[in-house]
Amino acid sequence: MDILQPPGWVRPRGYSNGIAARGRTVCVSGMIGWDAQGQFHTDDFAGQTRQALQNIVEVLAEAGAKPEHIVRMTWYVTDKKEYVAAYKEIGVAYRELIGKHYPTMTAVQVMALIEDRAKVEIEVTAIVPDA
Repeated sequence: MDILQPPGWVRPRGYSNGIAARGRTVCVSGMIGWDAQGQFHTDDFAGQTRQALQNIVEVLAEAGAKPEHIVRMTWYVTDKKEYVAAYKEIGVAYRELIGKHYPTMTAVQVMALIEDRAKVEIEVTAIVPDA
């Protein structure tokens, strides 16, 4: 996996500008903050984010992938201010579950998610290197 950082560009904080990788592609659909049985345990933004990230890690494992294989994340949030206010707690959960690996990322505020109680939805693309 090669991190793409053009010369002279300011290094991004918490994500990469680009990644080039070769291997098996694993796509994970948008994960929200409910558990494996489809139950929400919190309405807290950071808590839902932690659960969504845990869900991603579990789905990746089914393909033999790990968090460090993630090359792209797209975050859909229902409230930008709530998301920004939870940065610190989200960062803690991210580092615990994903590590110090920062793939390409996009975050978009949306009017709503399909599940009314969901505050965040995260989709992921990972590339597992060829053995």
